[in-house]
Amino acid sequence: MASSSAGSGLTYKLHPLVIVNISDHHTRVKAQNHHAYDGSSGGAAAATRVFGCVIGVQRGRTVEIFNSFEILYDPLTHSLDRSFLEKKQELYKKVFPNFYILGWYSTGSEVQESDLQIHKSLMDINESPVYVLLNPVINHSQKDLPVTIYESELHIIDGIPQHIFVRSSYTIETVEAERISVDHVAHLKPSDGGSAATQLAAHLTGIHSAIQMLNSRIRCIHQYLVAMQNGDVPLYNSILRQVSSLLRRLPTMGSEKFQDDFLMEYNDTLLVAYLAMLTNCSSTLNELVDKVNTTYDRHTQRGVGRTAFI
Repeated sequence: MASSSAGSGLTYKLHPLVIVNISDHHTRVKAQNHHAYDGSSGGAAAATRVFGCVIGVQRGRTVEIFNSFEILYDPLTHSLDRSFLEKKQELYKKVFPNFYILGWYSTGSEVQESDLQIHKSLMDINESPVYVLLNPVINHSQKDLPVTIYESELHIIDGIPQHIFVRSSYTIETVEAERISVDHVAHLKPSDGGSAATQLAAHLTGIHSAIQMLNSRIRCIHQYLVAMQNGDVPLYNSILRQVSSLLRRLPTMGSEKFQDDFLMEYNDTLLVAYLAMLTNCSSTLNELVDKVNTTYDRHTQRGVGRTAFI
């Protein structure tokens, strides 16, 4: 396995829908095997790998993986059912004409020898397929996602050209619909003794965590650039180009239009908070008036009854 620095330099963007699909595929197959195994011998089912294809688009040197679908795999011959794959590809082309098969996915803790054979069989569809590997084993000490993306490279080993897997970095990319779905899935549940967390609190908690992560990553980039300037780490032009592209976006945040839009959003937020405060005060005042009227009516009725008695 080559190091991650030996990759092709492509930028991979992975959508949460792909991770959800692979996890759902693994869970269903595991549950089916467990049920079948328990029915026959009463034991635990063995771990079974699942396989599928990932689809998306490639724009220049940016590869964006949007979705995935399952495929049939023969464990004896280590091959894929090509007729089933072509049929699924044709169906997806009718719904998503801009999506292409970018590669395939599987589950497991590490790459196996048979994976390279499957990888080569897809090169007639995509000359440089991507391999997405998800580790279904839960590791509570691991903070990163258990997802690894590999691409293949042709290396000369002992005078023989061979394909090897190279680990590639990736980022999580989401659209508005995916953010709503993921937020709904990860919605906070009420505790046993306390009240349920509101959607506003969950939203603000997510924004706070995102700002903290952004701050830590900016600090990491700054430390890396300082170390590169001092000669402590080697010089990588690809990383410098990415940093330069990031810095060129900063003038956009200092433009007049950005300031106007920011002040408008800020004023709208303050106005909503002000209206909420007025509504709360009006409700409290209304309750006080009702109590005063109820008390006054009782005193009036008592006075009328005492006069009639006299």
